[in-house]
Amino acid sequence: MQWWRDARFGMFIHWGVYSVPAGTYKGQRINRIGEWIMNRGKIPVAEYQLFASQFNPVKFNAEEWVKTAKDAGMKYIVITAKHHDGFAMFKSNASTWNIVDATPYGKDILKDLADACRRNGMKLGFYYSQAQDWNNPGGAASRKATSEGWANPDSSTIDAYTAANSGHWDAAQTTKSMSQYIDDVAVPQVKELLTNYGDVAVLWWDTPTGMTDEYAEKLNALLSLQPRIITNDRLKRPNFPGDFKTPEQRIPNLSELDGKDWETCMTMNGTWGYKSYDTNWKSSQTMIRNLIDIASKGGNYLMNVGPKSDGTFPQESIDRLKEIGAWMKLNGEAIYATKASPLAPLSWGRCTKKESKNGTTLYISVFNWPKRGRLIIPGLKNEVISTSLLMNKESLNFEKYKGATDDKNGLIINVPFDAPDPLATVIKVELKGTL
Repeated sequence: MQWWRDARFGMFIHWGVYSVPAGTYKGQRINRIGEWIMNRGKIPVAEYQLFASQFNPVKFNAEEWVKTAKDAGMKYIVITAKHHDGFAMFKSNASTWNIVDATPYGKDILKDLADACRRNGMKLGFYYSQAQDWNNPGGAASRKATSEGWANPDSSTIDAYTAANSGHWDAAQTTKSMSQYIDDVAVPQVKELLTNYGDVAVLWWDTPTGMTDEYAEKLNALLSLQPRIITNDRLKRPNFPGDFKTPEQRIPNLSELDGKDWETCMTMNGTWGYKSYDTNWKSSQTMIRNLIDIASKGGNYLMNVGPKSDGTFPQESIDRLKEIGAWMKLNGEAIYATKASPLAPLSWGRCTKKESKNGTTLYISVFNWPKRGRLIIPGLKNEVISTSLLMNKESLNFEKYKGATDDKNGLIINVPFDAPDPLATVIKVELKGTL
């Protein structure tokens, strides 16, 4: 887990056939997130599969993708090898519903991406929808079919429940049982992913709809093919907790954290998969401050990009990634390989720390710049060695602050009257001892 904990920042990529309709079906804008268009629009299997004939991402360039992520300061990439629509973004012998066999493009993009990641020292992970699959017969289609809370259900019980209570809308989806789907599609495809692409850093399961411990164990057993792989907590709860928790579209409060590793995944706009008309983009400042907030609580930030059907990133994503990268180039030291803040919550910013045998370094990220050029950090009793602006190494004068009570003791740092970086200015504080 150590590389993952040190990385703090990764890129999520949601890409597939759903980027062709891009949120619109038969002239109607389909609500909710783009990669769920088949489900939300109740598109028949045969009709949805026609989109594959239009999926020809000739502008896809794996080297450019990896360079974009690397320049943004990201240390790993997780891409949707197969989302809930069942479309495999790789050559699969378990189903012809894949990018090589079903599209005019005819190439395995995961192979190209894996090669590019190796060349550039980027860790690569695969997202895999192990239960929900709306195209391969027998796959689950609704969270209504969950087995969570049941007393050790067997496969036949789950299959009967799924058939009676699922969200399937096309008879073609139910010509096989979920047991057959697991054995015929999910297990062999996961084996392909863990065998054909070199080292796989992360396997990111999603939505354990209809999963049983029996099904989960068949998939979990395959992890022996990649002994160093990291997995999340979405294979089958609660008996398969994985290595890290996955809060989605939100940053946990301190009271929610229980000491386990965690990663917030979040979109740049309102959708994971590309939607042509979703213009609700977060600002670079918001995403930078999200990253700082997450690191200050000891978590990772998996930021999503939804590529277009031609294989390019939306320009809005590219612009923001460049701005984030520029900030990270100057301030990444305050993010990578840091630990959670040892201080009481700061209303005006966040703190991360690093420890060594010589002492402790605090990185104070200031969101709301103080008036009168005086930044007060309460609760610091250790001897201060130095304070400086991280972005340019400029030394800052400081003095100890003595409050009315012992817990009010702290440090006063004399700072410029105006924030050197309005996105987030980081002050490096070097201390003797540990906190």
